[in-house]
Amino acid sequence: MESYIFPSVIESNNYEIKNVASDLLHGMKFYEDDLGYIIGYLALSEGISPNKTINSYPEELDYRLLSKAGMLIAHMNNPMPKYLVTGFPYSIFHVNKRKAEDILSGQHQITYDPAPFDNEGLPQMITTKVAHAEVIPEIEACSIAARKGDLKMDGNFFMVSIGYGTFEAVLSTPKGLVYRTIASLAGLRYAINLAIKEIAKTFYLGLRSEQQFDVAFREGSIILNRQRLDISEIRRRSLQRYYRDVISPVLRNVWKDDDFKATRNMILTGGGALYKDLVDCFVDDFEILNVQTVDDPLKFASKGYCIKALENASGDKDAALGLDIGNSTTVVTLYPTSINEVGNQEPVQNYAP
Repeated sequence: MESYIFPSVIESNNYEIKNVASDLLHGMKFYEDDLGYIIGYLALSEGISPNKTINSYPEELDYRLLSKAGMLIAHMNNPMPKYLVTGFPYSIFHVNKRKAEDILSGQHQITYDPAPFDNEGLPQMITTKVAHAEVIPEIEACSIAARKGDLKMDGNFFMVSIGYGTFEAVLSTPKGLVYRTIASLAGLRYAINLAIKEIAKTFYLGLRSEQQFDVAFREGSIILNRQRLDISEIRRRSLQRYYRDVISPVLRNVWKDDDFKATRNMILTGGGALYKDLVDCFVDDFEILNVQTVDDPLKFASKGYCIKALENASGDKDAALGLDIGNSTTVVTLYPTSINEVGNQEPVQNYAP
């Protein structure tokens, strides 16, 4: 499988932007209802305050734009109709399932501007088709990726996904998820906001959006007043407080002693699995379990969606599309094809249809 990842941020922009990015992935500008919007990496580099609504609904603008961005990347990889699978956190899955499937299914006209990565480019419109769309719980996609992806997990295990907007965990068995054990609560955003408040006591943070600060949080440093500020210690305290005040109390209430008889394994994925300080909290709190993090945790759910899409497409790899529209990043996952123009996040050219 091949995955393409970009920040889940958008900002309206009707100004001319030319030749500032190496490829479509880093230079996405779309038009919706005669308005221009920059998306992902381009929004972070050229925008003033790029943002996304946390756990947005399917009919909202940012969800529509991010889903179209994923469809465009898939179309440029292989233009044949797709069997698309995506998802939502379990807490809002039932509310959004039917609406999202209706919005994502069928033909989509996408108007994009290649000028940010092609100085001579003119606005282009492509038509792409989703033959079938299915929405599943995000934590289920993670479990699918653990069982049927590279890990090849067998038996029972606790699946834990630490996302930007939502933290979710469940006991997974070969027969399916044990729904009684599902925990769904505030995600990494909680820790990031703690860090913002602590830094704001000393420094003026300007017009940075929460999503822009997320980048600094991951890097462990931020430029303020022309000074590079090391925030790694603030980050460590914020993550530990997040685990102590939010995660640990909920898991202690939801998971019973008998659940720990069923397995000795816990798998961590999502953006939170990238932070050693947070992973250490799980290791210390669950000494009874073998706690492990997955490779490429940001792409893990999307790979699970793609595996499910392959099943829906009766094994046709050219038709399978996994799309994870996260609050921090959006990930597009497909199976490699000989038509592939996108490459593995390498510079992209000739995107005009």
